[in-house]
Amino acid sequence: MSDRPAPSDSNVTEDHEALDEDYVLTAAFVEKVVDAADDGDGLRLRSLLEDLHPADVADLMGFLTAEHRAVVVLWLPPELLAETLPELDDGIREEVLERVAPGTLAEALQELDSDDAAAVVEDLEDDQREKVLAAMPAPDRAAIENSLGYAEDSAGRLMQREVMAAPQFWSVGDTIDHVRAQGEDLPELFFDIYVVDPLNRPIGGIPISGLLRASRAMKLADLMEPVNGIAADTDQEEVAYIFEKYHLISAPVVDAGGRLVGQITVDDIVNIIQEENREDILQLAGVSDESRGAGVFGVVRSRIPWLIVNLGTAIFASLVIGQFADELEALVYLAILMPVVASIGGNSGTQALTVAVRSLASRELTSANAPRILGREVMVGLFNGVCIGTLLGGVAWVWFREPLLSLTIGLAVLINLVAASLAGTLVPLALDRLDRDPAVASPVFVTWITDTVGFLSFLGLAGIILL
Repeated sequence: MSDRPAPSDSNVTEDHEALDEDYVLTAAFVEKVVDAADDGDGLRLRSLLEDLHPADVADLMGFLTAEHRAVVVLWLPPELLAETLPELDDGIREEVLERVAPGTLAEALQELDSDDAAAVVEDLEDDQREKVLAAMPAPDRAAIENSLGYAEDSAGRLMQREVMAAPQFWSVGDTIDHVRAQGEDLPELFFDIYVVDPLNRPIGGIPISGLLRASRAMKLADLMEPVNGIAADTDQEEVAYIFEKYHLISAPVVDAGGRLVGQITVDDIVNIIQEENREDILQLAGVSDESRGAGVFGVVRSRIPWLIVNLGTAIFASLVIGQFADELEALVYLAILMPVVASIGGNSGTQALTVAVRSLASRELTSANAPRILGREVMVGLFNGVCIGTLLGGVAWVWFREPLLSLTIGLAVLINLVAASLAGTLVPLALDRLDRDPAVASPVFVTWITDTVGFLSFLGLAGIILL
């Protein structure tokens, strides 16, 4: 995490007026960077970029072509390069890492906390990773290798190994003196001092603010508050849930023996929450995480499988329609109104599905309250079905002057909206029980159900009532 300040009027020259009032890079500034890269003017590039926040440099990389990025990265100072790398989109970061010499990258990684450094090293090719790690000091190399030993998306991979701990028999004065003596070895960001027993197991925590308020003679055992260590193999989504539920700013991470091995801070959790939300939104549409640097074929590969599945479900729905060819031939207006029933059902299903997926992710929807939530959705479907069915029935009567047709389409909408509410809740619940991500497959199956039920109910009722 960087402590660089965002650019302000006091420290930004005319050339560095990079952001508009919404903290977005201006087109004029991006054009200046492009012109300097085209001219190969490295000093000009360094002048333009040196006062930018690393997050803004990462944003700039997303606006540039691969050719321009290759020039810009050569002129980033090691410290700025280090702080920018964790901020980059994955695809762009991999591309940038290919352009950086192993020695330069090794120097840059030493500026980062162990968790950020491990995230960068993870993206390196095997041969480049070996060269970079070989160029790093032994302690930094060991910390990164240890982090990479944990499973991806686990607390062990997420944590930073730099942590402040003190034995329970120390006083506040002893602890403050110890912290001050650490100098450069202090974690870049920490909020708590963890109190440990003789086996290095965390038994309490003391906020820095509480430490500074207490008298020097007070014992840590009398000042500490209980803490619960997070196991290193805990999934990052579980970690984010723990932080959100208990309003944590930081938490200790422990190994299988309960020994303190690192800490997770809230800045990492914010990134995880944003990442998980972004993934859920994309997966609801059946796509993967597509950054600005994604290529055409990569995007196609992520989208086409679910389109093929959707094609199969659409063909199934068409087969249902085919069973009512005689009715459609006899009553042409059925074909005019049929898409309306399916469309409204699809929208209602998407509403229920979105709420269910979000509730599952936030653990507001569990097996304990699933029957109540399902009952609520059925009632919502009934009320919506009555309202929309009545309205659509009125439109059909004005349009075709057929009272029985109005009754038919009204009942069909009622049936389909109830089915949509049920499907939008039950499908993600079922997938979650099967240990499948409900955000990925649910939309296809919910659409299939609402289309099939919509066509079947409308055409089936038409065959009974109108013929």
